[in-house]
Amino acid sequence: MKRIILITGASSGFGALAARALARAGHTVYASMRDTTGRNAPQVANAEAYAREHEVDLRTIELDIASQSSVDAAVEQIVGDHDTLDVVIHNAGHMVYGPAEAFTPEQYADLYDTNVLGTQRVNRAVLPRLRAQRHGVMLWVSSTSTRGGTPPYLAPYFAAKAAMDSLAVSYASELARWGIETSIIVPGAFTTGTNHFAHAGMPDDKDRSAEYATGPTATLGDEAMKGLAAAAPADADVEAVADAIVEIVAMPDGTRPFRRHVDPADDGCETVNTVADHIRAEFLRRIGLGDLLTVHLQLPEPQHAPV
Repeated sequence: MKRIILITGASSGFGALAARALARAGHTVYASMRDTTGRNAPQVANAEAYAREHEVDLRTIELDIASQSSVDAAVEQIVGDHDTLDVVIHNAGHMVYGPAEAFTPEQYADLYDTNVLGTQRVNRAVLPRLRAQRHGVMLWVSSTSTRGGTPPYLAPYFAAKAAMDSLAVSYASELARWGIETSIIVPGAFTTGTNHFAHAGMPDDKDRSAEYATGPTATLGDEAMKGLAAAAPADADVEAVADAIVEIVAMPDGTRPFRRHVDPADDGCETVNTVADHIRAEFLRRIGLGDLLTVHLQLPEPQHAPV
């Protein structure tokens, strides 16, 4: 079944891979990104060339998740083009790398804005439409860092991703009766195949960061990166994340998994999430809200026999 899909942060990484894979699967995909006529103009051109070469419906659209007006304009354009929106994929995010102490509070706030508040701006734009049509899929790209192994020097990113994951869980129960289904994709640490680590931000407090580059933590940053790279199998392929997204989007409504882990390094997040999600489900049942664990599908109007 062909879907109209919006994916955020689709200029590179998981977003670009998923946008292309979804388009190849036959969907109409809006790969959103900011600065489409400036810094990301080459990515726009690449997407257009890919669409022509593969004869797929892959479109780019200007959308800055830091701006509510930009988000609103993009969603209005999509709905204006199709009078519907079926799938929203929260993928946009940013990574930083360095000692937690060396990041300023403002940097933590910026990471939170990108990874958490950006999803809220998108939700406030898309959910009135999805609730009105009583169907839709919210697919959140989380991270095993929220509950799995937590290597050092990624604290602001880990904290923001954990907040986003928590928001996704709460939204799932609040949207179920509206016919809107939630799935959370949980990728592990892919140190190759994306630009997440290569484009990671650095601490603004250079003097404080330099202190961690001496003494007992002099080599800690390099040790952590080497350990992460060694944890994943040599054949770990980031395309597996895009493949999982395509598979989940293609599933019939009401059958999608609440979570899907794609973690070649097996950092333990799936084990912890399994327990946490079980406890959540049991508690909702105990307080009489067990129906929120499954999406409420809109049933067809009853057919009456002619008189």
